[in-house]
Amino acid sequence: MRLEVLLFPLAVAACNSPLADEIARDAAKRTVNPIVAARFPGVPLTPATDCIIDNASAGEILQLASAAGTGANDTATRIVLDVAARPDTIQCIATQGLPVLLNTL
Repeated sequence: MRLEVLLFPLAVAACNSPLADEIARDAAKRTVNPIVAARFPGVPLTPATDCIIDNASAGEILQLASAAGTGANDTATRIVLDVAARPDTIQCIATQGLPVLLNTL
């Protein structure tokens, strides 16, 4: 048997693992951070980015992660703005970001 055939099940299993999810989320954060910084100045970056990632779908995270190597593009910006406008994301940013903001005053 060819090596690729033997390794394919391992590659598929890795795609469904918590490690693969964490790698995709970390890559997506590298795309989201500069968009949040540019579009929402003054908003605490880390909590806002975490809230956006936490409220994005798996497909949205994969799209954002794929843009990590090339930088933000129109699609990534649209995804970030769409996710940021969701009620759960707004509540998360208010809950997680406000204490950080108040500590800087």
